[in-house]
Amino acid sequence: MSDERLTKLESRYAWLEKHSLEQDKAMLEMSDEIRRLRKELLSVKAHLESQSQTEGGPEAPEPPPPHY
Repeated sequence: MSDERLTKLESRYAWLEKHSLEQDKAMLEMSDEIRRLRKELLSVKAHLESQSQTEGGPEAPEPPPPHY
C-alpha cells in the first residue's frame, strides 16, 4: 500500500472517529433535554389537575357569541 493511500485512510479514520464522538455527545445532550422536558411536562400536568380539582372540574363551554 502506498504512503499516500495509507495517509488518506488514516485521515478518513480520524475524521470518522471525531464525527462519532461528536454524535455521541449530541445524543447524550438530547437525552438529558428529553428527560428534563418530561419532568417539566409531568409538573405541568400535575399543576393543571390540581387546579381543575380545586375549581370544581373543567370549565363549562362558553356560549356562542350573540351573532350566531
